[in-house]
Amino acid sequence: MIKYITLIFACFVFTIPNNYPIDGYQNTGIKRLKRLQLTISGELPNPGLPSGAYKSINDIKLNLLSRKKENTENLLIEDAILQKKINTLFPRLDRSYSITILDITNPTNLRYAQQNESRGYQPGSVGKLAVVTGLFHQLAKIYPDSWEKRTDLLKTKFVRAGNWALSDEHTVPIFNTETNKLVKRQVDASDVFSLYEWTDHMLSVSNNGAASVVWREVLLMAAFGDKYPNLTEIEADTYFKNTPKSIITDLSNDVVNIPLRELGITSDEWRLGTFFTRGANQYVGAKGGSIGTPLGLMKWMLQLEQGKIIDEKSSLEIKRLMFMTDRRIRYAQAPQLKDAAVYFKSGSLYKCDRTKGEPCGKYKGNVDNFMNSVAIIEHPDGTNYMVCLMTNVLRKNSASDHMFLAGSIDKAIKS
Repeated sequence: MIKYITLIFACFVFTIPNNYPIDGYQNTGIKRLKRLQLTISGELPNPGLPSGAYKSINDIKLNLLSRKKENTENLLIEDAILQKKINTLFPRLDRSYSITILDITNPTNLRYAQQNESRGYQPGSVGKLAVVTGLFHQLAKIYPDSWEKRTDLLKTKFVRAGNWALSDEHTVPIFNTETNKLVKRQVDASDVFSLYEWTDHMLSVSNNGAASVVWREVLLMAAFGDKYPNLTEIEADTYFKNTPKSIITDLSNDVVNIPLRELGITSDEWRLGTFFTRGANQYVGAKGGSIGTPLGLMKWMLQLEQGKIIDEKSSLEIKRLMFMTDRRIRYAQAPQLKDAAVYFKSGSLYKCDRTKGEPCGKYKGNVDNFMNSVAIIEHPDGTNYMVCLMTNVLRKNSASDHMFLAGSIDKAIKS
């Protein structure tokens, strides 16, 4: 989080828990998942998760493989009945709220609705989905013919945080598999985790330091290609020391944005231009700014379900990484979603101007007050749909709005 102690005060917050399936420890080596397995077996205290959080790794599927060959433009066509229902929830003249909704319950008869779908917002931590997309894009380049080698690299390649991860107020869960002790603390420059664990920290607790580390490694994958798996920290440091910052900046921008362009998502619909921590600034600059729109994010979710984010296996693995197996907040906290599987990413940013003499605080910015929710919902009764809700309601914590709207949207879809 960045604070400017001046009359103009800005604070960036990127947070939401959304974790890899509980039984994925053997596949990934993510130690936190071992602890969750022990809680289910009764060896550790029950975590009290909602019933929808217990899907097995083998239960998670892609819903739209049957429509993989179809273009997004041909699938995102407004359904008059659903659109009418959504219009009652969001007055068309209120541009503080923007949303896209796609009902995929019946893959042969998709229903789509939208409001202010092309309006741009600061995406916050939703941008980390672009980082994970870039990660799997580079893995496919290094090992184009072997999925096993890609996941083995994620599991066995350990990297140190360095200054890139500094600093972030959010903690990460560190579980000792020998003592069964869990510690939650901020990331330190000396921390070493596997690529899988860094990615999990980036998505499960939305740690900004982890996001910068993963983005750094994606950059190095692009720079070194098939030499990356054996790349040492000294070689990486030498690269950053001897390569002009402008070249590094251009490459860092390309690795997270080109995969989005290849999906037909334009730069005005979704782009990522700035690392998530100040520690990365000494190595790489900002370029182009960051923006997200409900339409751009919906295009991404639709193609995820089609298996078109890199390939089917990559799409499925990204979806698994988005599966929530922890405390649900904001949109995902809606009681109506308790029994549903929720694949989720959220992000927020608020900015205060203290000279205005009006209330302003955490999640209650009076200049900007962005809150964004990206969700795939799967109910036990087969009702499945996707939502991207982006808001900029000043001087108000919109978490409760997102939660209540989630319930109303769920009712609209089911009715």
